[in-house]
Amino acid sequence: MSPSRRTAVARAIERGLRWGIVAVFGEGVRRRNPGAVVNAVFSLAATYVPNAVERVWDVEFRPWQRVYAAVAMLAHAVGMLGPYDDTWWWDHVTHTLSATLFAGVVHAAARRRGRDPRPRVVAVIVVGGVVWELLEYVIHAVSERLGIDPLLVSYSRTDTLLDLCFNLLGAALVLAFGDRLLRNFSRHAERV
Repeated sequence: MSPSRRTAVARAIERGLRWGIVAVFGEGVRRRNPGAVVNAVFSLAATYVPNAVERVWDVEFRPWQRVYAAVAMLAHAVGMLGPYDDTWWWDHVTHTLSATLFAGVVHAAARRRGRDPRPRVVAVIVVGGVVWELLEYVIHAVSERLGIDPLLVSYSRTDTLLDLCFNLLGAALVLAFGDRLLRNFSRHAERV
């Protein structure tokens, strides 16, 4: 398949994934589920981040990278409709996906500046994961206190520990494969 055809196919898939997120938004409205609605809005907005990054930093995403990011956002949005509660592994997958996205950004930025990404990736994932878990806990506790549906749910200490472990798995994947899979973000990368 030619590069232009690959790009066209990836863009069509990306649009389809965005429509999936819009469908989650609609279903969230229908169910009166504020968590699903808010998550869908943020997820949809996040699918446009690659466009902004390309304009601001003069880089080009590979077609699969755009699709990967959109799949991660759709998985998060869909999770709010029930899989986070009903499917034991859903949260593990979404934490791993999110961690690979954040770690990938840190890895690419470090390599672009000629720095070692390892300590930066680990620090961002650990600190970011702890901050996220604390935010999740606070939002859940305040929502319960006010008697409203929480936008984020903190399930248990075990869940929090597992979330942090899967965040580290995502970071480890980026550290293992980032130099090969993210080299298009390097200053000296050949356009693919």
